[in-house]
Amino acid sequence: MQERAKETRRSLLEAAAQLFAEQGYAATSVNDMSARSGRTSGAVYFHYAGKEGIAVAVVQDRFATWSQLAARYADEAVPPVERLVALSYDIARALAEDPVTRAGARLWAERATINAPLPDPFALWTAAATRLLAQARLAGHLYAHIRPARTARTLVRAFFGLCALTEALEGTAVVTDRLTDWWQLTLPSLRPHPPREEDPPTDR
Repeated sequence: MQERAKETRRSLLEAAAQLFAEQGYAATSVNDMSARSGRTSGAVYFHYAGKEGIAVAVVQDRFATWSQLAARYADEAVPPVERLVALSYDIARALAEDPVTRAGARLWAERATINAPLPDPFALWTAAATRLLAQARLAGHLYAHIRPARTARTLVRAFFGLCALTEALEGTAVVTDRLTDWWQLTLPSLRPHPPREEDPPTDR
């Protein structure tokens, strides 16, 4: 795709995302997107085939693929559980601060009003969490009874519920604080505590 076309697509997507995040899908029109982006309405239909198409693209771009997190996920210098925790903070910040991510989350919540199938925003995150948990168990960093796939599914659903309810009840400013509370409760059920220096040595 030519650079000019890529720039147009990006400006339309970001403008639409801002509007979706601010006022929701039903209240946003193609004319609104055109006005916000400085592009013509025809550009919306040419690049995204209309309002439904750009809504799908917003969800896919930042909420369903998390492509911007690939480097952190693949960093094998960091233990798997630590990567999982760090990724959760990255996603929590994006849900609180990034307009495209926020729009993707809102569009998913309003999916019944959108006349187009939206990509599952949780499938990739659940698969990534499963792989990290499996790696951690193989390395002996999780309790042996932990089942990675089932645990990942539960963690992902609990995490997104935590973020959504915290924002609704307290606002985005405290999301990372509540996430810290959640991990402090959750991590001890996943992995043994590393021995502290003051603990007596165990018999071998």
